[in-house]
Amino acid sequence: MTALDFFLLVVAGFFTGLVGFVTGMASIVSYPALLAVGLPPVAANVTNTVAMVAVGVGATANSGRELTGRGATLVRWAVLSAIGGLLGALALLVAPAGAFELVVPFLVAAASIALLVQPLVRRHVGELNAPWIVPAGIVLISVYGGYFGAGAGVIYLSMMLLCTSESLWSASVLKSFLLGIANLVAAVGFAAFGPVHWWAALALALGALAGGWCGPPVVKVIPPNLLRVSVGVAGLGLAVYLAR
Repeated sequence: MTALDFFLLVVAGFFTGLVGFVTGMASIVSYPALLAVGLPPVAANVTNTVAMVAVGVGATANSGRELTGRGATLVRWAVLSAIGGLLGALALLVAPAGAFELVVPFLVAAASIALLVQPLVRRHVGELNAPWIVPAGIVLISVYGGYFGAGAGVIYLSMMLLCTSESLWSASVLKSFLLGIANLVAAVGFAAFGPVHWWAALALALGALAGGWCGPPVVKVIPPNLLRVSVGVAGLGLAVYLAR
């Protein structure tokens, strides 16, 4: 890796962290950047997951007050996210290449549509209050986050806004924290068994740490409805991109 590649990955990492917190689509920036500097797909995937830990660290460090007072619930959710991240890492290491490729665009598209229609659902149906939905959703989304993760944040935001009383702001903070845990657990597995490119991971992580730190102030000044619609529309675009 050249010094220019390292610098470009730091810059890409910053926008990865910022975009990741604001929209939940960090990998749409970071993964192509790793491919662009010459990493093969599997190495880019595991390196990306290792670096994405920094997004959660940066965002949580600058918005951790939102997580205080949640006690046992937050601990349970964190454990579920860690389990999902571990399963996702195992899936990437042992499953056939492209095992999730067919279903992922539909998941991202469904989550994006759910975000766009969320006020209508809340108005006519109310909160989708089934006690098992959120814990099961955290595990499944974290599995996907540990496996690849493009659009995982969109899916997470959609679930939280439809199934809980969380605001878009608090859902964004929880999304970064819990997916950060999933990425951390997956990263430990990849560090031991996966083809991580450590210089690329370091460059991307340095930028992502700064970008994740800058994400919470940006979200605070964007009107919630504008942010929700923007993320939903961008998510549909991501679904089309992944389908191709």
